[in-house]
Amino acid sequence: MINPLANRSGSERNATRGRRLRNSSEVAVRPRGARFSSDAGNDETMDEEAGRGRSRMRGRGGRGNRAQRPKRPRKPSRLGMIVGAWWNRLIGAVYSGSLSSQTEQYAAHNTTQDYIWNSVGLGAWGVVFPVLSVVTTQLLNVEQGGRFSMAFVTGTLLLFIANFGVRTYQASDISENHSFADYQACRVVTVAAMLLVGVLYCQIRGYDPEMFGLCMGMFVYRAVDGLADVYEGRLQQMDKLYLAGISQAVRSAAAIVAYCVLIFITRSISAAGIAMGVAAVASFVLLTLPLTFFETPKSEKLRLASVKDLFVQCFPLFVALFLYNLIDNMPKFAMEGVLSYDNQLYFNALFSPAHMIIMVIGFVYKPQLMRLAEIWADPERRGRFDIIVLAVLLLIVALTGGVGVFMATVGIPIMSFMYGVDFEQFRGLCYVMIATGGVCAAIDFLYQIITVLRRQKAVTRVYLLTLGFSLFVPPLLIGFTGLPGAVLGYLIVMCILLVLLVTEYLSIHAELSETLKSYRKRAVRDTK
Repeated sequence: MINPLANRSGSERNATRGRRLRNSSEVAVRPRGARFSSDAGNDETMDEEAGRGRSRMRGRGGRGNRAQRPKRPRKPSRLGMIVGAWWNRLIGAVYSGSLSSQTEQYAAHNTTQDYIWNSVGLGAWGVVFPVLSVVTTQLLNVEQGGRFSMAFVTGTLLLFIANFGVRTYQASDISENHSFADYQACRVVTVAAMLLVGVLYCQIRGYDPEMFGLCMGMFVYRAVDGLADVYEGRLQQMDKLYLAGISQAVRSAAAIVAYCVLIFITRSISAAGIAMGVAAVASFVLLTLPLTFFETPKSEKLRLASVKDLFVQCFPLFVALFLYNLIDNMPKFAMEGVLSYDNQLYFNALFSPAHMIIMVIGFVYKPQLMRLAEIWADPERRGRFDIIVLAVLLLIVALTGGVGVFMATVGIPIMSFMYGVDFEQFRGLCYVMIATGGVCAAIDFLYQIITVLRRQKAVTRVYLLTLGFSLFVPPLLIGFTGLPGAVLGYLIVMCILLVLLVTEYLSIHAELSETLKSYRKRAVRDTK
C-alpha cells in the first residue's frame, strides 16, 4: 500500500502529525457540553441535514414532502365551471352585438329534464313565501311576519295583472299565431300597469314608510316574476321547459338569499324587501333574458294588430285569473281591516300544507299542457284526454288525504317548531285548510283544461258569480268568530266555485263532443 505521506518532506510530515495530536488532545479534554465557536456552524449544518433526513423519512409516508412539492392548481367545482362558461358566453354575445344570433346549445324534447327542472323551479318559487315568513317571524316577531305576509299576498294578486293570463295561451300556441315580439310588447304594458296599480294601492291604504318600502320591493320582485314569465313561456313553447325551470329556480333562490342576508343585518323588513327586488332584476338581466334569446329562434317583427288581438284573446283569461285570485285572497283582505297582523301569519302558515297540494299537482300536469292541447286537437284521442282529466282529479283526492295524515301526526309539531308558535291550538283549522287546498288544486286544474279547450270566456261568469259570495261570506264570518271564520268562509266560497266550474266544464265538453259527432256525420255523408 502506498503511503500518502511518502512524497512529502520531513517538516511537512511532522507538522501534520502535530495538528492531529493537538486535535485529539482537545477532544479528549473538552468538558461535556462545552462548545467552541467553530462548532456552531457545524452544528447548524448537522441540524439542517437531520431535518432534511426527517423530512425525507416522512416523505416516504406521503406527507412530509408537501412543502417541497409544487402545488397543483385547484380544479374548479362543476358549478364554478358552469357559471364561468355562461359568463364567457354572455360576454361574447354582448361583444358580438346580438343575443339572438348565438348558436343554441341545449336540446329540446327532453321530457325527463322538463319534469325535474320544472319541479325544481316551481318548488323554489313556492317555498319563497313560507321560508321568508319563518325567517321574519324568528328574527323579528309575529306581527312583522304578518306584515310580510300581507305584502306578499298583495304582490301575488298584482302579479296576475302582469301575467294577464297569457302564459297558458302562449305555451299552447302551437302554430305561433302571435310572434314572440308580440308577447313581449304585451307583457311590458301589463307589467307597467301592475306597478302603477301597486303604488296607488299603497297610497290608498296609507301605509307607513316601513310597510310602503316592503311593498315596493315586493312589487318589483313580483313584476320581474311577471316579466320573466313571458320569456320562460317562450322556452316552454319551444319545448325547453327545463330551461324555464332553471331560470325560475335561480331567481327564487336569489330572492331568498338577498332577503335573508339583509333582514339578518338590518332587522328591517323594508330593506329586505328592496333587496328581493334588486336580486330579481339581476337574475333576469344576467340569466332569463339572454337564455331565452340564446335558445329560441329569432322572433318575427312586432305587429301592433297582433298585439291588440292578443289583448283581446287573453282578456277573458286575465279577468278569470284575477277574479279567482281576488276570491282566493278575499279572507286575507277582510282580516286586514278587522284583525291584527299576527292573524295574517297564522292564516298563511295554516295554508302552507294546502299550498303544497297545489304545487305538487302543478308539477304533474303543467309540463304537459302543450301535449294535452295536441291530444285534444286529435279527434281520435279525445277518450285519452278524458282519462287524463279524471286521473289528475283522483290524484288530487289521494294527495289531499296524504297531506291530512301527515299533518295529523308530525306536521303540526314541525310547523310549531319552525315558526316558534304553538299551532296545536289551530289543529282543527289546519284540517279545514287542507281540504280547501284540495278544492283549490282541482279548481286550478279545471281552469287550465278549459283554457286548453279555448273556452276561457265561459269561466268569467262563473268567477263573477263566486265573487259575489266572497264579498259577504268571509267578512260576515270573520266579524263573528275572527280567524276561524276566515278559514271556514274560505272553504265555503271555494266549494261554491268548484261546483260551478265542474258544471261549466261538463257543459263545454258535451257541447264540443256533440259538435264533433255532427262533423263526423257530415263527413260520412260527403264520402257517400
